[in-house]
Amino acid sequence: MEKFFKLLPVLLVLAVAVAWLFPLAALGTRFGWWQFQTAFALLGGAALSAAILLALSGVGILLAIARNNDKAKHRAALIAAVVLLPLGVVFYFGVKAGQVPQIHDISTDQQNPPAFNALLAQRPASANPLNYTPEIAALQAKAYPQIQPLFMAAPLGDVVSRVAQVAETLGWQVVSVDAANGIVEATDTSFWFGFVDDVAVRLTLVDGKTRVDVRSVSRVGRSDIGKNAQRIEAFLQHMAASGT
Repeated sequence: MEKFFKLLPVLLVLAVAVAWLFPLAALGTRFGWWQFQTAFALLGGAALSAAILLALSGVGILLAIARNNDKAKHRAALIAAVVLLPLGVVFYFGVKAGQVPQIHDISTDQQNPPAFNALLAQRPASANPLNYTPEIAALQAKAYPQIQPLFMAAPLGDVVSRVAQVAETLGWQVVSVDAANGIVEATDTSFWFGFVDDVAVRLTLVDGKTRVDVRSVSRVGRSDIGKNAQRIEAFLQHMAASGT
């Protein structure tokens, strides 16, 4: 038992190293050190290691309580605290992934989603296809019924300017503004992994109002874990707040 207590400082160092591996794996993808598949493999290994360390810390706490060893108990508790946060983040996203459909293409217009033009040249050959199928539409309608077009009373030309302004406010990189056709294209890059998602905003006149349709597509991954729907909702909320 005393030998186990002597291992706790080593386990603490390992716990800190494992905890740092979580952000390192993600940032490595963003900075181009490795592909996202490698990052996910690293995260899987880090999660397994963190789970083992958490179990060992639990054993350490129980043994320390039995031996009335406060120093060992505190060390074991610190190990648990270090690994619990990254484990909690992985668990959260794991649960979230199971709650949403495995789709990565979301549009306010499920019959005729906005098309991409300027961004086509920027999308790598390995990017997800842009074929928005009836199957995707059905899954989206069930999971995100709130994703609907926005109608604004402002003239189309004014709305185009607002679209570009809101996009920049949200941190998107505006790639193209086609005022004549009412099309704005932009990209949104995630902080941790550097995942690039493509966004197209299409404006059309309907019964004297400007209809705003948005499409958001992830370049990689089968599931976006709800990110594209969240992005569209945030954009439309900002647009609505800017005036109708």
